[in-house]
Amino acid sequence: MKFLLFRLLVVLCWNVAAFAAEIGKHEFGECYARWEAGTITVGNSSFERSWVATEAGLQAVSFQAKNPDFQWLAPTPGKSSAALDVTASTSRRTAVAAEGLRIALRTQGKSASQQQVLWIFPNLAGAIVEYPEVEKNKENSQSSAPVEKREASGIETEPTKQAPAPKVEAGGDTLRLLPRHLRIIETVLRDQSDHQNELVDEKEWLLWANESPFEVRGCVLAAEHTLDGSGIAFLQFSPLPHARPDPKVVDFRIRPGMRAITALSHGDPVAAIAYHGGAAGRTRALHAAQRAMRAYQSGRDGQLLSNTWGDRNRDARINEEFLLQEVAAGAALGVDIIQIDDGWQKGRSANSADARGKGVWNGYWAADPAFWTPDPVRFPRGLEPVVQAAQAKGMKFGLWFGPDSSNDAANWKKDADHLLDLHQKLGIASFKIDSMKTLNALSLDRQRAMFDRILDGSKGGVSFDLDITAEIRPGYFGLPDIGPVYLENRYTDWGTYWPHLTLRNLWQLSHVVDPLRLRMELLNPARNQAKYGDDPLAPARYRADTLFAITMMASPLAFCEVSNLPSEVTAQMKPFIATWKKERAAMHGGAIVPIANAPDGVAWTGFSSTSAAATYVLLFRERHASATFELPLEKAASKGNITILGGRGTAVRSANGITITIPEKLDFLWLKIP
Repeated sequence: MKFLLFRLLVVLCWNVAAFAAEIGKHEFGECYARWEAGTITVGNSSFERSWVATEAGLQAVSFQAKNPDFQWLAPTPGKSSAALDVTASTSRRTAVAAEGLRIALRTQGKSASQQQVLWIFPNLAGAIVEYPEVEKNKENSQSSAPVEKREASGIETEPTKQAPAPKVEAGGDTLRLLPRHLRIIETVLRDQSDHQNELVDEKEWLLWANESPFEVRGCVLAAEHTLDGSGIAFLQFSPLPHARPDPKVVDFRIRPGMRAITALSHGDPVAAIAYHGGAAGRTRALHAAQRAMRAYQSGRDGQLLSNTWGDRNRDARINEEFLLQEVAAGAALGVDIIQIDDGWQKGRSANSADARGKGVWNGYWAADPAFWTPDPVRFPRGLEPVVQAAQAKGMKFGLWFGPDSSNDAANWKKDADHLLDLHQKLGIASFKIDSMKTLNALSLDRQRAMFDRILDGSKGGVSFDLDITAEIRPGYFGLPDIGPVYLENRYTDWGTYWPHLTLRNLWQLSHVVDPLRLRMELLNPARNQAKYGDDPLAPARYRADTLFAITMMASPLAFCEVSNLPSEVTAQMKPFIATWKKERAAMHGGAIVPIANAPDGVAWTGFSSTSAAATYVLLFRERHASATFELPLEKAASKGNITILGGRGTAVRSANGITITIPEKLDFLWLKIP
């Protein structure tokens, strides 16, 4: 009897505590969270979302966009059937993330519980959701899970009436959308650019009520209201499907008859962001979600980095004397970070000029415990003289590094501590990450832990360029906060570097990937001219400042020996780079979107960046027949003079925008519009 009374008392106390925990609120700036009686509501000045706790987890019942005001979700019963425990705090997801509101939730049903974390950030019109208990690439996201079929009745539920809620899927955020006329846009991305050049495919279709449910594999999806161009953009912060342990894992389930989209989690964050303004608005929403994960920081992001590997001497010239020349030339040009590629270290990789078939591409610590110490012949005084020379000229210093992928990245702590030691003792602030292999979930978890350990230990002071040119790696979204992705290795030596293709890759990827997260290359156009013959799109046909302009909305890479650049190339680039460095914080801090047409060597193409202070426009005239282009631009109607910051041509206000004239082909114009 006493035991039964004790159990009853425990249950009553738990219920009282649970009830007390169900009422609360937390605010951070414009961000807020409120919870009561099994319902959680979050939002900021741009949106508000609500969920109710059910046996299977949270069920979305409202998604209100505020700018402009619009309710995205169809009415559902929305009745709580489970207890909801909430813990809210102001936090950063990582050392480099934006500060936001973190809401940890646990729904407790009769037979199961589920944990979720909501992230709310200022000016981001939606939530980023995580499912900490979802094991990566397992049960909740398997494509073999049955897809609910719907009878083809030809009758669609009226959106203004309350309809049965779609089934809540564990590890998924299901939205039953209100608009009847929806366009679904699926963006398929590719990496491994050593082997493929077309890196973006977009497929779109209109939802039809009788269409069978279907599944989508890929990190990017959008549902857009065809009548006004508003929509919801979904972004999975996961490796691309081909780079996952199970490439058949499903990212999104779509039930056209209910107009329901379920964004499934693999244990990674998933963003659902409201937008308006069609394709440009969708791009801004996707970029904003990425900048919540890695907040833009002037002086760290969008830096001009030099790397000598592009001249194809590999590591044959790497030594103290040569690097001091690179430091002097880099400072004269305006480089921000001098980086030594493969060859600074004692060990020899498989790509070394003197490896003679004995170099390694993995298992570095086993090959030589001193593999990652500075080469004593090439740098008899260590790296200190060249690092200090760069720092004395106001530049940072970077190194190439290959994390040890052997035994599922078992040496991740050793790698992390070694890089932290280089940062703390020498001030190394940038690492190019190469040779890394991410072959399973355990490898990715350990690699994630390695980067987190370094980011935390350096207080966000270290940035990484993740090479995605080959092998299986986390790609564009698997590690979204560590730094840029090193997109291309193209060379004039084999005629594989074409400036218009670099521009095309940047332009196409920028529709979904924040340009600052793309390291884009420019090479020495004077090298290997004979290999291109009289081709009208050969690198030597471009002015040097145009080659730099192609990369300047992103994170530029001078993929060459800057000390070997011809004087006329340096003379063209240097003043333009100086102007860019004065304007880049304002330009990079704005919302960057591709404009005009896709680059193909004969197009008018470019980018714009818009903030509260100004709009920047970068237009390229490729080998287009017309010297004039009409650019529609919202800010064109505002007062104030148009300033030409670079390039050659004119810009005159017109009735609907700006008339831009660029007299010469393969040239550009860079404008600032108040």
